[in-house]
Amino acid sequence: MSKILSGTEHHEAAASHHEQAAWHHREASRNYAEKDYAHAAHQALVAHGHTQQAIRHGNEATKYHVEHHGKSLPL
Repeated sequence: MSKILSGTEHHEAAASHHEQAAWHHREASRNYAEKDYAHAAHQALVAHGHTQQAIRHGNEATKYHVEHHGKSLPL
């Protein structure tokens, strides 16, 4: 069962996934430098998954904002 998140919660989830993606990218880079290519590839795939989740949460936060605050943006 999934919880319905508010716009703020979606932003927080997106930020968390971005941080996790960055960590996995750093690990992939470290593994690659150590010539541990299998682990580097695995870390890169995990980072990609977190990036996709961050994008999804960012899009949901945008939808929430538009639904609750209209389509006009401040100049």
